[in-house]
Amino acid sequence: MRSTKSMRRTGIALLAAATLTALPVAGTHGPAGGSAAVAVEYNGGAWRGAWAASPQAPTAPFGPNWSTQGFSDHTLRQVVRVSTGGTKARIELSNRYGTTPLRITGATVARTAGGGAVRAGSVRPLSFGKGRSVTIPAGGTARSDGVPFPVRALESVTVTLYLAGPTGPATFHHFAGATSYRAQGDHRSDLAGSAFKETAESWYYLSGVEVSGGLAARRDGVVTFGDSITDGVGAGTNTDNRYPDELAERFAAAGHPRSVLNHGIGGNQVTNDTVWAGEKGTTRFALDALSEPNVGTVVVLEGINDFGGNGWEGIPGGPTPEVSVDELIDGHRSLIRQAHAKGIKVIGATLTPVKGSFYYTPVNEAKREAFNEWVRTSGEYDAVVDFDRAVADPADPDRILPAYDSGDHLHPGDAGYRAMAEALDLDEL
Repeated sequence: MRSTKSMRRTGIALLAAATLTALPVAGTHGPAGGSAAVAVEYNGGAWRGAWAASPQAPTAPFGPNWSTQGFSDHTLRQVVRVSTGGTKARIELSNRYGTTPLRITGATVARTAGGGAVRAGSVRPLSFGKGRSVTIPAGGTARSDGVPFPVRALESVTVTLYLAGPTGPATFHHFAGATSYRAQGDHRSDLAGSAFKETAESWYYLSGVEVSGGLAARRDGVVTFGDSITDGVGAGTNTDNRYPDELAERFAAAGHPRSVLNHGIGGNQVTNDTVWAGEKGTTRFALDALSEPNVGTVVVLEGINDFGGNGWEGIPGGPTPEVSVDELIDGHRSLIRQAHAKGIKVIGATLTPVKGSFYYTPVNEAKREAFNEWVRTSGEYDAVVDFDRAVADPADPDRILPAYDSGDHLHPGDAGYRAMAEALDLDEL
């Protein structure tokens, strides 16, 4: 990865607790009546993101999940791996797509012991404005108070929510690539996982884990923004082998753990809203990527669904309108402008190969190649990472190298995501 300024020089185309306040979040919309969302904020201080997932509206395009019915007298236990450590922690919960207020009866954070179990002595009750419960308005977000909780980079933590009353359909993140656990009744402080008889592979309500302390506050967080290839579809379940995970491991191995936050949504597009894969990227970019604390850089990898979405059949909403190369470029220019307006560096990524997948047609391939040429040569991004060349088969560059292919010829597998992370220049970040 090289800065576009460097590419032009060489001529080579390479690639604190505060009082309770309710804060409007500009641009938020969804099924909650179209009003602005409310962020319920309880803590000030120098917080940085340790883990994140983009909220999605309840949907079940590929089979049943818990989002469409929601929860009632359930305990929900979710395991996430943080990219950076600290001495205090807090969580972010989202009711962005709820149509009624969401009551969180209680919540805890603990160190993961494996599966649905947590380590003895590590369970910490969470509060919200000093209270153990919180009601999040429809369309809103809440952060817990910070709690003393020393955690190291790349450590897994378990967040447990008890939902006593019926929630209605749940805001969630579809493709977690990780196991979540559900129990009937109140088991928020259980050490064992034996009560958690049900499992799913999505995250519900939990949209962030933030830490503070341990490091000087710096605006050096990295957000990865995109679709399923950022989301990590194709990586092994519970392996934390998505490319953003691998990037966090590179920072940690270099002795400088950093905030690396994954805001990919499987199926998402830059230019079209979708029923099952979220608002278009130009809308959700500010809500998801640019709202994170102390972010300095965003890596954008998105567009292959814009070119292939007009062939979608049998999923909620059906096919999306055909998108031209110029329309996709205009969408990316919007993302660049939004990032620069916040003083955030933005790195453009080339679209990875799709030959052999259901997206591959001569028309789509010509679009992909034309878009990639714009990313590499236009100089409009602050820097470029060539994920296309990083995972392509040298003998057939329109196809993913077999060793990097998850098997569907569209999504990389674990080795492919590792190669993508290695293509990023840590100095550029």
